[in-house]
Parts: sequence; structure tokens; C-alpha cells
Amino acid sequence: MKIAVSGGGTGGHIYPALALIRQIQKEHKDAEFLYIGTEKGLENTIVNRENIPFKSIHITGFKRKLSLENVKTVLRFLKGVRESKKMLKEFNADVVIGTGGYVCGPVVYAASKLGIPTIIHEQNSVPGLTNKFLSRYVDKIAVCFEEAKAFFPDTKTVMTGNPRASEVLGQDGIRGRLSAGLKTGVPAVLIFGGSRGARPINDAVLKTLAELGEKPYQVLYITGDVHYEDVQKEIELVGSPENVMIKPFIHNMPEVLAGADLVVSRAGATTLAEITSLGIPSILIPSPYVTNNHQEKNARALSDHGAAELLLEKELTGKRLIDSIDRIILDKDKMSNMKEASKKLGIRDASNRLYKLMAELVSNNGK
Repeated sequence: MKIAVSGGGTGGHIYPALALIRQIQKEHKDAEFLYIGTEKGLENTIVNRENIPFKSIHITGFKRKLSLENVKTVLRFLKGVRESKKMLKEFNADVVIGTGGYVCGPVVYAASKLGIPTIIHEQNSVPGLTNKFLSRYVDKIAVCFEEAKAFFPDTKTVMTGNPRASEVLGQDGIRGRLSAGLKTGVPAVLIFGGSRGARPINDAVLKTLAELGEKPYQVLYITGDVHYEDVQKEIELVGSPENVMIKPFIHNMPEVLAGADLVVSRAGATTLAEITSLGIPSILIPSPYVTNNHQEKNARALSDHGAAELLLEKELTGKRLIDSIDRIILDKDKMSNMKEASKKLGIRDASNRLYKLMAELVSNNGK
């Protein structure tokens, strides 16, 4: 099967696509892939590093206000459709999947006009503009949250989950702990604010360092590269407790996640897919700076089912954070109940579900 994949702009669109590709490559050696992204996007660097064939088109997103730039965007879209049609014909794609971002617009639209089976994958509980537009043209819409189904035609929509959920399974949590300087046999809290970190979370943690040092659990605190130097300056003044490990970034997140007992994080779709797949309780602090406030809606999809506690950024203080951590990790029954609730929401076979959906579309198309 020849599978064309498109997704870009943020890691939340790119990493699920790569997780899907890697899983299919393991189980179906004869599958071929073409990734279509943008030349200047994050996907160019990441996908090429994975040695996956990559081609690019130039596309930008619409501005929310009327502007001349939107006229240019329409022209870029039409050019992107023409270029995508040429690429898809040359590749002889059997199926095309878009995992989000502006680049999916012309690529998936072009595929639908060529009669190639198409899928869009919506990671969030609230879809973005591109997927709303494409939902009219694609054959199937794969979603990760029950809440997302309301935005799409029922006959097209399928619950598949996020392929990153499949990728974190089978990781060595003990090795993950040791790699980060954590001990075995002591409860571990993992705190991070996304790949770039989050200043409000950093500020709250810094205010509680002395108190954290007196706790019977350990903390791995990921500041994000951007904030690490500032955090280090603060730590030089107040000191760092022995049970708090502070790092700018970790490259083996799936392993480290597998070794965590409690996660404190933003509420990005990929993170939530990973922690529910592993059945980890969480304290979620959604970013209020995202489109349609979708992170809060993502977080509520867990907190409403008892898998997480929701802590809004506007209510975040050092005391609120440490009280939330204590209330969960020091209560064995609460931990057990939250683990069970988290695991119930996880979709561990997400990659396989998506591949089966692709194979079904290709078979129905007569290939």
C-alpha cells in the first residue's frame, strides 16, 4: 500500500503522523510512504531526520480579519492543490491521510478531487479550521475524543484514538526513571509544560521548591529549553532539594512517562493520548492561548471522567499546585481510582485502528 501523509505546523500534528508511519513500517514491510509538508515548517526537519520521503508545498493560514493576505492565501492554496495533485499522481498514492495543520488543506483536497481515498485525523476535542473545511470532502474522519464527534458528519466519523498512544506502550519505565536521575521505589511526579515549557507552571513550581523538598515523593521538573537559564538563576538563590530533579528537556519522554506515577502538564492532545494509554493520573493546566480554548476542552474530557484534576492557569498558584499533588499522590485509593479511569479512556491500539481504516478504504476503492 502507498500511503501519503500530510501534517505540519506543530508537533501535535507531526508526531502522531510519525507514530502511525513507524507502527505500519513494523507490521507491514511492503508499505510505502510520502510525507507532504511545508519547506519552512517543523515537519521538514523532523520527517527528514526519520528518513521518510518528503516533499513540500508553500501554504499559509487564513487571517481571522479581512485582509489582502487572505487573497494571497487563496492563490497559494490553489497552487498547492495543483502541486499536490502532481505529487500524488507521481507517487501513485492508494490513500491520503491529513493529521492537521494548514498544509493538509491543499493536499487532502487534491486527493479527494483525484478520487484517492482520504482521511483526516483530528487529535483535539474541538477541530481547527482546516479539518472543518476538509470534512466535507474526505471519506473518513478519525477522532480521538468523543466530544469531537459532534462537529463532524456521523456517517463519516470513526473513533480511532491517537497513534502516539500505541507508541508509548511497552516502554521501560524503570530505565526511564534512572535516566532522569529518579529513584525506584519512591513515588514520582513528572511536571512539564510542553516541548517549550510554560512560564506560569515554572513560576508555581519555583515557589514550592522548599516545601517539595520535605515531601515523601520525588519530582522530575522539565522547564523547557527556553526557560531553563532563568530557572537556574532562581535555584541558585533558593537551592534545589535532593528529591527534585530539574532538566531543560528530555529526549526519551515515552520511557520517562512510563515510569511516572503522576503527571502535571498542559493538555495537548498528544500528551493526553500518552498518559491515558499508560493509565497515569494527571493534573492538567490547559494553555489558555490556543485556538477555541481547545486544551481546556481536552482536559475536561479527562477530568469529567475522574482521570485528571483540572487546574486553570488563572487559578494556578504554588499552594494550589502542591495541594493538588498531595491530594492525589498521598492517597492510595484516589491514585488507584484515577489510574483506572485514565486507562479506560486510553486507546492503546490507535495505530492499528487507523491502518485498518486505510486498508478498508483502499479495498472499497477497488485497489
